[in-house]
Amino acid sequence: MNNSLCQKQITKAHEAPQETITRDYRFGKHQARGKVHYMSSQSVIPINAISRVFVSTQWAENRKILNEQEVEKCLVTLLGTDNDGTKIAASQAISTMCENLASKQTIGTLGIPQLVQLLSSDNEEVKEAAATALVNLTTAHLGNASAVADADGIEPLINILSTKRDGAVASAATVLTNLAIQEPLRLNIQSHGIMSALVEPLNSTNSIVQSRAALAVAAVCCDAEARAELRNSGGLDPLVKLLHSKHDEVRRNACWAVMVCASDELTAAEMTRLGALDILEEINLSIGRKNNFSEAALDKILDHNLPQKYSQTGYLSCNNIISDGFYDYGQVKRGVKLLSLEELSSQELNDHRAIILVNAKLPEPEPTTPVPIEERTMQEIVTTRIGSSATIRKASKEKNRSQREFSNFDSSLEDKPESPGRSASINKAGTREKGSRKGKGKKEEEKPKEEEIETPMPKIMEEVPEKIIWLPPIDIILQDYINEISKTILPLTTTKEQVVQLAQFVADKMGGPIERDKLHEFSWELHISEIEYELKCNVVPIGKINKGTFYHRALLFKVLADRIGIGCSLVRGEYNRGWNEVKLVDDSPLGIPGLLLPPRVFIVDLMYQPGHLMKDGSPEADHYRRI
Repeated sequence: MNNSLCQKQITKAHEAPQETITRDYRFGKHQARGKVHYMSSQSVIPINAISRVFVSTQWAENRKILNEQEVEKCLVTLLGTDNDGTKIAASQAISTMCENLASKQTIGTLGIPQLVQLLSSDNEEVKEAAATALVNLTTAHLGNASAVADADGIEPLINILSTKRDGAVASAATVLTNLAIQEPLRLNIQSHGIMSALVEPLNSTNSIVQSRAALAVAAVCCDAEARAELRNSGGLDPLVKLLHSKHDEVRRNACWAVMVCASDELTAAEMTRLGALDILEEINLSIGRKNNFSEAALDKILDHNLPQKYSQTGYLSCNNIISDGFYDYGQVKRGVKLLSLEELSSQELNDHRAIILVNAKLPEPEPTTPVPIEERTMQEIVTTRIGSSATIRKASKEKNRSQREFSNFDSSLEDKPESPGRSASINKAGTREKGSRKGKGKKEEEKPKEEEIETPMPKIMEEVPEKIIWLPPIDIILQDYINEISKTILPLTTTKEQVVQLAQFVADKMGGPIERDKLHEFSWELHISEIEYELKCNVVPIGKINKGTFYHRALLFKVLADRIGIGCSLVRGEYNRGWNEVKLVDDSPLGIPGLLLPPRVFIVDLMYQPGHLMKDGSPEADHYRRI
């Protein structure tokens, strides 16, 4: 019986008119009982009979009737036949019967081990049909997903990912995604090397395979080890390329996977290098292409690139901790990529606003490893060999234990007269070569030893110098600020006291309080220009600023607050405005001790009354944030 007969029967049913389908494929209880009895009693069942049952399961009422007649037992039995066509037809019927919840439960109990065995079949169509049945069995059913793992189905599913049949690959990836919902199963899947196996499906040209593979990455890459494996196996490059896809589902799942993978700094940096940041910005600018996952993925990547995030969005949350190496370039439009700090530092002084640098990291002392005695002796030999060939032979004799033989050989070379017709200006090396050609006995034996010693020497002398790594300038003043607040402000008992004291500290270091009416007389621009001229650079360490306006003080407050564990956000406003938002809990109302009210957002005054806390939304807070 031809294996494709089942597919032909299905195609015929789908192409038939609706009234023909209703007449031929919908039946009552008596007909269903007869069909199930027929398949259960026959030793050899025609494939068209099974395919007819499969087509009839397209209707919910038929599935309910067949479930009442326990068709699941018959279909599971058919999975063990020797005919591949029968296995395919039974798997397809099981797949559609799983839309009935009772049937899904029954087949999951009886048929999962048989379907897992079919995953290792030599017939690719059988593999695909079994994998498709497992997709429907494990979707929204944790028990069936666990049963697949208990039946050792993870390894054959991962093996299918490397096959050439797109339908089988897509179904296998979906089953693995369903299993990965449960953490123990996800860890089991990771231990079988799924991240390396997903690289090939990610490179597929089939949009369905691409979509399912990206979804599998999103489901499995929840752990740092999995992300590292995907990164090391080269899976990030095809994943980022899927962001260009014109298929909405592929692009959505790729964005989802990128969002999950961007949970650690190394993976986020690698995806940024591959262009994920630029592509996501382009997607989010398009009304038709952006989606919820594209926006979340962009935010996740920017969380590991705070200079770019602050320049584009003008906002850093309390979870965005400013670390050493951060710099404030100023506001830029979306899609504009910032130059690196090294590139900005190498630029000549220009009219651009000063780039504020945060870097209090002290250089780590280079570890000094003692030079081994043997290496030191070789280095001394190298240095001495530059002088004369006589010293070379002497060092070689010291290196070798055959000192007497080398002494005889050396003296014989030095005492040997020059041959007639040769110029007297020929050096000793030439004489040595001539003597080697004519010498016999020990001289011929000693020549390879001498060459063996001399050959590696140029390699030691021709070492290529290592590339000098550029490091940003160290801000010693900022480091002193951190040390000071760690001793004076960190020990305070309440967060509110810490915020008030830190605000006063920042204002004191940035020029003190400014009267609102005299703000225009505060010449902070001239002060910044003088620092730039002094450094001959546009990059200004924040610790060198003694006269700072709103955005300078807000940045310094955020930096110092992050170092001592005060949660605060940083917001950029217009016309050089900037402010910090903190969440504080009000005191308990009178007469209700122990009652904790929800935290409220306050704006910290760093300019007019340093330490004053203004409730968000109040007129004074709005006046502080705007001109």
